[in-house]
Amino acid sequence: MDIVWTWDVVRRIIEVLWLINVAFAVWTVFRSRRDIASTWAWLLVLSVLPVIGFIMYLFVGRQLSHDEIFSIQDEQKQLRIKYLEKQRKLSEEHELMPKGSRLSRDRQLVNLFLSLNDSVVTFNNKVHVFVDGKKKFDKLIDDINHATDHVYIEYYSFYADNLGRRVLKALEDAAARGVKVRVLYDLSGSHGTTFKFFKHLEELGGEAQAFIAAAKAYFQTPRLNYHLHRKLAIIDGKIGYIGGFNIGDQYVSEDPKFGYWRDTHLRVVGQATMMMTVRFAMDWNTTCRKTHKKKINLENEFQNFELAAPTSDPDEVPMQIVSSGPDNENYSIRRGYESIISSARKYVYIQSPYLIPEDSVLEALVIAARSGIDVRIMIPCMPDHPFVYRATEYYAKYLVNNGVKVYKYNNGFIHSKTMVSGSNIASVGSANMDYRSFRLNFEVNTFAYNEELTARLKKDFEDDMKKSTLLTPEYFDKQSKWRKFKQYFSRLLSPIL
Repeated sequence: MDIVWTWDVVRRIIEVLWLINVAFAVWTVFRSRRDIASTWAWLLVLSVLPVIGFIMYLFVGRQLSHDEIFSIQDEQKQLRIKYLEKQRKLSEEHELMPKGSRLSRDRQLVNLFLSLNDSVVTFNNKVHVFVDGKKKFDKLIDDINHATDHVYIEYYSFYADNLGRRVLKALEDAAARGVKVRVLYDLSGSHGTTFKFFKHLEELGGEAQAFIAAAKAYFQTPRLNYHLHRKLAIIDGKIGYIGGFNIGDQYVSEDPKFGYWRDTHLRVVGQATMMMTVRFAMDWNTTCRKTHKKKINLENEFQNFELAAPTSDPDEVPMQIVSSGPDNENYSIRRGYESIISSARKYVYIQSPYLIPEDSVLEALVIAARSGIDVRIMIPCMPDHPFVYRATEYYAKYLVNNGVKVYKYNNGFIHSKTMVSGSNIASVGSANMDYRSFRLNFEVNTFAYNEELTARLKKDFEDDMKKSTLLTPEYFDKQSKWRKFKQYFSRLLSPIL
């Protein structure tokens, strides 16, 4: 029987297909355990964008498999048994901080990270701050050139461009000298970088692998929403780098799209570097389960290591290396941020390229500002991801209307991820002030307790204010209706951006 294609028949077919799409959307999203905001955001995408939404979900919405989570957790459990628990007891014997020389909120923050992250305190650290990529990478390459035992590199982006080739050449020269070289990178974050880029390094005895990846790129499990976002470099177990810079030309201000790249990175000489080594080893050994490369034996690495006692030297920086990721629900960095904001007594200064905070962080910022705390946040003047930037604008407007001072940095692109509060609490690392860093990415920050370092980072913020615009309610009121619509729409997608 021939079908008469009337508008009524077409409409009914569309309705049936739409209902089938919604049913599949509900089944797809609810079969995985995730928070409510993310669940509704994905339901919106899958319902509004049939077919296209499912393709997006396939690549960026699927969660880590139970096998992958078990692999990561098992590796961390083994390292805790062998090393971390022993070192935690040693730090407790040192009483965490010298009596009478630190504020109680510092002790609370220290205990929080010990409880959530097994993050011990190291005391004898000397720190140098970098805010310019060229200076940072010149020094890093110089340190690699003087390495005698090992170099461990872990970056979200390791581009095969001019800077990437400079760093790779230093690593190849180190491997040729007999130095153990290991490189860990995020495959999707290192656009255009293939396994062949590191072929000569491996011929010289070095090793490189993409985080939790198979030996070939086309065997990758399409879970592009979970990134190794950490930025670490460890040289001989004595020098460590941690912060926001990745390896690529844009990070040394050689990309005309962004202009000057403003970021923050720390060079640490001291025992915190060994804690960075623990973090690197966890990530490396977990990835080895997929690539069958040789694991790092931490018992050998730390055979003669003992935590140094606290000193009264003002140049030495007590610090904890704190990590978080989708492999657990401790949310250590986010809860650290919340603790700093909620316990602030005078001010909190924050720099982040993305401002899409979870409700708990958002309300902590509002409560602090409404309570008379000087809360200031600095964001970029331009987007590197359009939807993300519009969502950032939405939350910036909300915070401005609730007493928070939000600054738009005008001198290029600000990528710094810092938080300073009071006389001696500061955080520098890879975690942005957004949902992705809190829940989806593998991140690492240092939380430091030192007056000189905090004063330096505070001054950097105040210097950047001179190159920034203070946003006001009038600034947002003047924006077009189309721009406001994009902000509201992007906000709906914020849990999955």
